[in-house]
Amino acid sequence: MTRLLLLIATLGSAALMIGALGFQYIGGLAPCPMCLWQRYPHVIAIVLGVLALSGGPRILALLGGLSALTTAGIALFHTGVERAWWEGPSTCTSGAIAELSPEQLMDQIMNAPLVRCDEVAWEFLGLSMASWNGIASLVLAGVWFAAWLRG
Repeated sequence: MTRLLLLIATLGSAALMIGALGFQYIGGLAPCPMCLWQRYPHVIAIVLGVLALSGGPRILALLGGLSALTTAGIALFHTGVERAWWEGPSTCTSGAIAELSPEQLMDQIMNAPLVRCDEVAWEFLGLSMASWNGIASLVLAGVWFAAWLRG
């Protein structure tokens, strides 16, 4: 049963990564910086899952769960930025410009990312891609932790 849970958790992160890459390369939706941040823990979870399935120590499942929780945290923070519940990093949102000097404003314009974190690029059932990733990642964290507890 532990092996099945590890397989489900690993394939879950792999499926989310394939989905994100599909939206990017097939659907033409370029990721914002926060979208990219959400991918790194998934990649780590996939590697941990492969190692755990190869007979690695039980702690790998715990680390996989923490990776999934990290992705969920970033995704839920990103959701708040998209919904204007709080401000995101100034490097990927529109931000306040009233306090900027003309030089700072020009610098911000010239260094602005092509895709902003505070705009919803895709939505399904009222939830953004970041929101869906957060929900799925919380579920995957539960699977990882179940595998750790059973291991």
